Amino acid sequence: MNLRNFILVAALVLVFPPHANTQQRSEERIQTLSEQLLLGSEVSIDGVILASRHIIPEFYARREFKPAWADDEQIDEFVSLAGRAAEEGLDPADYNHSEIVNLLEQHRADRDDDHLRAEVDVLLTESLSRYGYHLIFGKVDPADLDENWNWSRSSGGRDPAALIQQAIDSRSIETFIDDYLDRGPVYYRVKAILSEYRALKESGGWPQIASGPTLRPGMSDARIPVVRERLMITGDLPRSADSRSPTFDEDLKRGVERFQDRHNLDQDGVIGPQTLAAMNVTVDQRINQIRVNLERIRWIIRDLEDEFVITNIAAFRTYLIRDQQVVWSARSQVGRYYRQTPVFKGQMKYLQFNPTWTVPPGILRKDILPRVLEDPAYLATKNMDLIDRDGNKVDPASVDWSRYGAGRLPPYQFVQRPGPTNALGRVKFIFPNSHFVFLHDTPSKSLFERTERSFSSGCIRVENPFEFAELLLDDPAKWNADTIQQMLDSEKPRTVFLKEPMTVMLLYSTVGVADEEVVRFYNDIYQRDARVLEPLDGDFEFSLPADAPAYVNQ
Repeated sequence: MNLRNFILVAALVLVFPPHANTQQRSEERIQTLSEQLLLGSEVSIDGVILASRHIIPEFYARREFKPAWADDEQIDEFVSLAGRAAEEGLDPADYNHSEIVNLLEQHRADRDDDHLRAEVDVLLTESLSRYGYHLIFGKVDPADLDENWNWSRSSGGRDPAALIQQAIDSRSIETFIDDYLDRGPVYYRVKAILSEYRALKESGGWPQIASGPTLRPGMSDARIPVVRERLMITGDLPRSADSRSPTFDEDLKRGVERFQDRHNLDQDGVIGPQTLAAMNVTVDQRINQIRVNLERIRWIIRDLEDEFVITNIAAFRTYLIRDQQVVWSARSQVGRYYRQTPVFKGQMKYLQFNPTWTVPPGILRKDILPRVLEDPAYLATKNMDLIDRDGNKVDPASVDWSRYGAGRLPPYQFVQRPGPTNALGRVKFIFPNSHFVFLHDTPSKSLFERTERSFSSGCIRVENPFEFAELLLDDPAKWNADTIQQMLDSEKPRTVFLKEPMTVMLLYSTVGVADEEVVRFYNDIYQRDARVLEPLDGDFEFSLPADAPAYVNQ
């Protein structure tokens, strides 16, 4: 026990000296529990081990250990709120819901038991502390899952004990939480989708479709009535359609195409292996997918600005947001599974038209050097120059390539000249980072037509990059389609700085709600959902930010 805690415990004993009464006052019981927590003891109430071991003593010390929860209506509101934590994708058990209900029932049957009153009060405060912590920061610490995570997990100067008191003093704890967090329309839309899918589960979910040959329009098959039922349940096929017909008609084809669109599948109206697999994902699996992505929103919602760029890696799409509205979006290509685009946040500072491309070490080792070792003329076919440490060009024919390999790279930069075949295309968007990752144009434009677009070595290739550049530069008189084209025609590199740096967020979400009427599910291309779900379903534990008040991190 540190000196501060020792002094506080001593002060508590002086303020409330022990009584010989067998019936302790509520204040004395709260004091005792606080002292035990400060001394480092494991303290439990009705089997619940108190996790807010520094917040509870501080909170009640400020109140001179008087009970905080006096209004039965307010208590019932919060107990109901904690019991509905599943609506947030969370677990009511993390907030001791059943234990509080049990203790409250006992307390209301015997309101003269001050000892029990104190324990109910402390357990309610513990529950509110846990619930608020999860809604503010999320249950899972993303930094534990991804070493690249660099969003702030700051307390932002918040004093947890003061926030708890403000919530209790408010007319409605639920309203206080909603107003304080201001989670925005996307969070509430995903939350509504979770409710919709839980309702589908309560109604029995949807049937599984048996495996078999690919189902195509015009075919008749005993599985088709099951397909119809499956699509009607999720609204992809109108209820007015003939649910018993075994024939794959045009109405069913349109329903299949709608389903395929919502699940990022090729919209061919044919039920092949991929479409069948997506249809047979269970309602429980979809519910967990939605819960995982609600948690991901909680990780970042505190950091959202009025204007930013966001790439959803799993959706293969990039967006420009202004005033919480999408003003531009485009299909994107992201990193392959073995060269995954990292999740992180940066500040875009400038664009470069007609860029050169300096080959990063990883790509040099794995892709370029093996081809050069086979044929040094490969560099010429790719418009690449060798540049030495002094900035001079080196003739590839003069290099003894036998000396180099994956374990020993040559002492040169491999630089691709500007032009239509440059790997970065005609413009790149730079937000300096240690990953050598940025957004850029590409000569591989045909790949945008693919549904799954994980083709790059980690960078994000964006479609319609010159539209993007015009919007970012935000100066139509100086930067418009004509002036940009003139710049490109020169084939000379030109760096242009933004008026102000703009935040770029590379995120990973397998649920999308860009369209208010449609929920979209994306393949978990990097297999990350399960790594979030496991701790989301795990035991409660605090992982408080390092800048929390001193009393919290003792």
